[in-house]
Amino acid sequence: MADITGVEEGVGLTALMVAAARAIETHRRDTLAQDVYAEHFVRAARASADWPVRPQQVPDGEVDPLWGRLGRYFGLRTRVFDDFVLRRVDAGARQVVLFGAGLDTRAYRLDWPPGRRVFELDQEGVLAFKDRVLGELGAAPKTERVTVAADLRDDWTGALTGAGFDPAVATAWIAEGLLLYLPPAAERSLIGTVDALSPHGSALAYEVKLGPESTAVRESPIYSVAKRTGIDLLAMFDLEPRPDSAADLATRGWDVSVHTAFDFTRRYGRGPLPEPDRPDALAVNRWTFATRP
Repeated sequence: MADITGVEEGVGLTALMVAAARAIETHRRDTLAQDVYAEHFVRAARASADWPVRPQQVPDGEVDPLWGRLGRYFGLRTRVFDDFVLRRVDAGARQVVLFGAGLDTRAYRLDWPPGRRVFELDQEGVLAFKDRVLGELGAAPKTERVTVAADLRDDWTGALTGAGFDPAVATAWIAEGLLLYLPPAAERSLIGTVDALSPHGSALAYEVKLGPESTAVRESPIYSVAKRTGIDLLAMFDLEPRPDSAADLATRGWDVSVHTAFDFTRRYGRGPLPEPDRPDALAVNRWTFATRP
């Protein structure tokens, strides 16, 4: 087993959960996203060693709340955020910053134009586990990759610039599956800092929930099934009133669009759809995309 410090506890567990979902998505016949490294992370940690990494390993298949519906959500989210970042680098962004990079392997699995640099910010333990597993596989990134150990609840700017980030260069910023766990003050600080470090041509994509979830949504089977695997998602979410970061960015001059995951299910032809007859934990999630003209 690889060094698991920081991965088998707290929010680190969610990185393993998303890796398992990406592994399952990779092997679906109608896959939206490919990550051949994901299953190796899952198998390398004791907490997730017996989780499914293939569709046929999910007993209830697509109707399983966790590995079916939520797994489809993660697969769709991966594809949408992949497409976003590739569009932005094709449009001229030469830096990419992945907040809470977790066990994502964009630097390894996407086809990058020459001269791009990917910064991965996360807890030191998560990054060490990731590097250990990838190193054992002999994996090589397809672009320059820079890891930055940082607690995103604190000031991370110095660590990022100290690692070579250039605030004068157009950047694509990604906060995928992160802001749900941060206190509102940390979210406001992150948005303000991104604004300050983003010249013309920069862009930001992130995911949020629309405020504290109702009692009905908190009873979603997604959460109860996840808890049986040892992941208490509701206990990890910060339930304080959320800032309206989309409005904040618009006020700062960014072009902003806000979507549900279901918008992209319809666009790509697969993914989760609304469940109007039962509590739906996915209905309160929003994906926001902003560009600095």
